[in-house]
Amino acid sequence: MNAAAPAAVAAVRRDGDALVFEGALVRASCAALWSQLKPLLAGARRIELAAVNAIDSAGLALLAEVAGRDGIGAVAGNPPGLSELRAAYRLDAELDYAG
Repeated sequence: MNAAAPAAVAAVRRDGDALVFEGALVRASCAALWSQLKPLLAGARRIELAAVNAIDSAGLALLAEVAGRDGIGAVAGNPPGLSELRAAYRLDAELDYAG
């Protein structure tokens, strides 16, 4: 008997000039995460992903949208799957299109 998969849980908080993401950045969590994120964007300069334990293409799209805002210049951390998604979508380490 298979147990139901646990709900995707993710959070974001501000720590100085960093947006610190935690948990699973997956489709099931992205809408709620965007609501948490909006009031934190002003003045953010970097993205911290050390506490992220999963990411899918929806999570990558959310991060790329945030990283594309003026002033955000650094992305730190490499959660499982991020490198493969960046390569598939041809994004560099700052989540910009690498052409």
